[in-house]
Amino acid sequence: MAFPDVALTGLISEQWKDMGWQGANPSTDFRGCGFVSLENLLFFAKTYPDSFHRLLFKLGGERATWEYPFAVAGINITFMLIQMLDLLSAKPKCLPGINFVKLLGAYELMDAQWLAMEASYMEFNEVLQVTRMQLERELALEDLRRIIDLPAYNLLYH
Repeated sequence: MAFPDVALTGLISEQWKDMGWQGANPSTDFRGCGFVSLENLLFFAKTYPDSFHRLLFKLGGERATWEYPFAVAGINITFMLIQMLDLLSAKPKCLPGINFVKLLGAYELMDAQWLAMEASYMEFNEVLQVTRMQLERELALEDLRRIIDLPAYNLLYH
């Protein structure tokens, strides 16, 4: 994704530094945040490729000779968000973290949709698609506080 036309010479390689890892072995940069930070970097690269490449290659603004390590910055931003949302605690105490965890209630909405559609394993993707469309519509509602406040949740689950 970062260098699609360049073959990686090995899992441990100086090439990793070109993408903003601190050393030749990127696994040493994952302390504290782990796999979720890699997933976030991959999501960023796939979903926002223009922004990803602009930041990776430092294409905007007046740049310093030595820049921040791009990939390591991504790991640290992920860790910062985990801390800000209080996701390491058993139950978040800050409002953004509480709201984030409430969105995980979408599992309940998907389950209610599954039951309402009397779905089978072969219809799993269809149920996910219907659930996503419903969530997108209803999350735009301004007075939404909890997943159970979604109109579809109440219609399906009661």
